[in-house]
Amino acid sequence: AVGVLPAGNAAAASSSAPCAAAAQACVDLSSQQAWLMRGGTVVYGPVPVATGKASAPTAPGTFHVFWKDLHHRSSLFNNAPMPYSVFFNGDEAFHQDSVKVGSNGCVHLTKQAAQTFYNTLHIGDVIQIVP
Repeated sequence: AVGVLPAGNAAAASSSAPCAAAAQACVDLSSQQAWLMRGGTVVYGPVPVATGKASAPTAPGTFHVFWKDLHHRSSLFNNAPMPYSVFFNGDEAFHQDSVKVGSNGCVHLTKQAAQTFYNTLHIGDVIQIVP
């Protein structure tokens, strides 16, 4: 459940999602959850995610959305479909895929979550991945 937080209450916001107030999307690698945020307040989530497997981990850090592709197919992994792709770190992206199977570095989302992330995030938005 997402609580309603008073405006400007960054301390309370950070207890809901473990990212800085500047982040528009937040991924917690340890809990395998993600959120969409505006001004430090959670506006969507948490939703389950699957991030990189041990051999291809998702890199923690702060990134920016640089490309979106609704019907992307992987140039690295046998033309695999990656619907609702939102790229933020090289070849790492949010996209629809199984949230039960580790990725090659991407952040897998359910179809509904992938659609929401795709429709909400814009080029230049801040993405924060925490360990």
